[in-house]
Amino acid sequence: MGIAIVTGGSSGIGRATAVELAKRGEGVIFTYRGNEQAAAGLVAEIEKDGGAAVAVRLDLGDTTTFPAFVDEVRNALSSTWETDRFTSLVNNAGVGGGMTFAETTEEYFDMMSRVLFRGPFFLTQKLLPLLADGGAIVNVGSSSARSNGTERGGGYAAYAANKGAVAVLTRYLAVELAGRGIRVNTISPGTTRTGIGDNAFETYAHLIPEFGKKVLLGRIGESEDVAAAIAVLVSADGRWITGQDIEVSGGYQLGV
Repeated sequence: MGIAIVTGGSSGIGRATAVELAKRGEGVIFTYRGNEQAAAGLVAEIEKDGGAAVAVRLDLGDTTTFPAFVDEVRNALSSTWETDRFTSLVNNAGVGGGMTFAETTEEYFDMMSRVLFRGPFFLTQKLLPLLADGGAIVNVGSSSARSNGTERGGGYAAYAANKGAVAVLTRYLAVELAGRGIRVNTISPGTTRTGIGDNAFETYAHLIPEFGKKVLLGRIGESEDVAAAIAVLVSADGRWITGQDIEVSGGYQLGV
């Protein structure tokens, strides 16, 4: 049995990933920032189905909290699973984009960078001593950082640039960690129904069919679609995949 750390696990893709991994027999440590009730609910759901999960609060935008977080992870590994190593890390936690280049302030850019790139960069660095050799890292990117993503129009410059940086980081980590047998990949979701952006998918539900028309498979993604792909990459099924940026979008803008 493996043990996964999933950041941003109390909602959306992170929550779906925690549930999927637990169903596959993985132990799960997941993070949440402020919604303690949702975190407790997820722990209860996983435990009800016979799994094991621990929720740990983390502010990904504040690197000064990382040493204490690592200590909590170490304690959880010891007390819950009687080990000192985890086997996979899913860097999922993030924040939604939505500001034109002309309107982007330094404060907004710095906030995006802290959460989307700087945070995952240094959190991974701090957790590496606890990651087992032969393990896996999956960084959640975005199709907005790929060439077909720019079709969506403006408003994503800061968001997409930081997600693009994550994809570059993935390739370099894959090279540096290959000696330990650690695989590193990026999953880049297409348009996926989550609660990000103040529940934009509920607010603008009338636009969902239009997005679906641009997807080869005829619908927008669900968090579970992305979670299934992540689960493959951290499992033995993904043992020969590393250094890749894999789009999970149902074929967005492909032949439609």
